[in-house]
Amino acid sequence: MSDTRLRLGVNIDHVATVRNARGGAYPDPLRAAKLAEEAGADGITAHLREDRRHISDADIDGLMEVLSVPLNFEMAATEEMQRIALRHKPHAVCIVPERREERTTEGGLDVAGDEERLAEFIAPLREAGCRVSMFVGAEPAQIEASARIGAAVVELHTGAYCDFHAEGRVAARDEELGRLREMSTYAHSLGLEVHAGHGLTYDTVQPVAVFPEVRELNIGHFLIGEAIFRGLTPAIQEMRRLMEGARAQPKLSGAGS
Repeated sequence: MSDTRLRLGVNIDHVATVRNARGGAYPDPLRAAKLAEEAGADGITAHLREDRRHISDADIDGLMEVLSVPLNFEMAATEEMQRIALRHKPHAVCIVPERREERTTEGGLDVAGDEERLAEFIAPLREAGCRVSMFVGAEPAQIEASARIGAAVVELHTGAYCDFHAEGRVAARDEELGRLREMSTYAHSLGLEVHAGHGLTYDTVQPVAVFPEVRELNIGHFLIGEAIFRGLTPAIQEMRRLMEGARAQPKLSGAGS
């Protein structure tokens, strides 16, 4: 695989959200994961929340059994989640902030403000062979702290950029995109692998995908929503096409350009 190839991680959380709305077994997140894998996903992302609002413990058990591509296990920095991760030893563990009242992950993790605890928290995960990623905003202090505690990866939160685009706030969007570009370069210079994700759509993915330091994008909610209209396989294939097109156009800049 080329070192410059941009990987796509598909988050299947919201297949489980639809399943849980009825309390039955369908739609099955494991089936979605296998379809995503066949459609060209390089990895599967699943967030096991404290309140189990979508992905369940049984889903994680099943994913570890059936996947041929790596599992990126998103979780809060709690003892319960650490025990689950150490039992399964997924390829990657992404530490995210989590509040019960939020609808989705809001903002990045405050690594700089909780550095000592997070360093101790991720140490056994690193020792178990998991690649540890910190989900952070495009802020130098958070990236520097992530490097100091021994994380292998930072995943830059693209939510603000995507929100500004959706609201038509072009200047704010482009400013945030500039921060993401600058911080992807900075994180790479510190020896961190750079990922990005949250809120990305067909309209917003290319200006982020073009950043040469970004190695992986994690996209879920939009793809699951788009699957309602065109099917999961075509939805993922279109995202892959756009990502690969961006990498073929290194001078691309500005959302929607």
